[in-house]
Amino acid sequence: MLTQERYDLILKAVNEKITVNVAELTHLTGASESTIRRDLIALDEMKLLTKIHGGATALRENYAIVEEDVFTKIQKNKEEKDRIAQYAASLVNDNDFVMIDAGTTTDRLIEYLDRTSKATFVTNGITHGEKLVRKGLKTYVLGGMIRPVTEAIVGTEALENLRRYNFTKCFVGVNGITVENGYTTPNIEEAAVKREILKHSYMKVILADYTKFGITASINFGDIGEACIITDRRPEEKYMDATVIKEAK
Repeated sequence: MLTQERYDLILKAVNEKITVNVAELTHLTGASESTIRRDLIALDEMKLLTKIHGGATALRENYAIVEEDVFTKIQKNKEEKDRIAQYAASLVNDNDFVMIDAGTTTDRLIEYLDRTSKATFVTNGITHGEKLVRKGLKTYVLGGMIRPVTEAIVGTEALENLRRYNFTKCFVGVNGITVENGYTTPNIEEAAVKREILKHSYMKVILADYTKFGITASINFGDIGEACIITDRRPEEKYMDATVIKEAK
């Protein structure tokens, strides 16, 4: 296959799927991993895509302006989210007072919590609260307005609730992470809740699969060094230098 033919296939895949990894592209083109990596570097230099650790993402996804609904998010990167969630759940101890943010990765965390846990949980996720209660875990749900697209509880009442708490640990979802812009999300009300969660937590943990790195959404809710990150793939060194990052294997 000619180089230009590979480029065309790679760009078509990236623009259709938004994010692709090297393994997918080697299967698609029949080229070796080293060839694909060279292709991605070349296409990145031509500003036709953005090379990320282990793959590439479409240029239009450098800015995450529109929020996807919960159903769409649930279908994406299931294995990666499960690895992250399992690692995160292992950090919860019996004496913890834990805040679990709304989101699809934080939702998976609940599946891995021990039913006999003596920890106390607070959440702003509607389905999160239901799942915690079904597991027999001591649970509080924030008051406020439900945002339909993410099923997150937001607004003034939620913020007032959070200001009364001091969490030992929090697990927070994110739409984008960059060294320059920190942790970002597209919605101003959800950003306010996430910011307040971080402010009132001792151990701050961001749960983010590899596709969130290099993305900037509309609203910042924290600087990158403000929290540690659990992810499924080791990101670029500039991220490793900026904060504590744990790779869930």
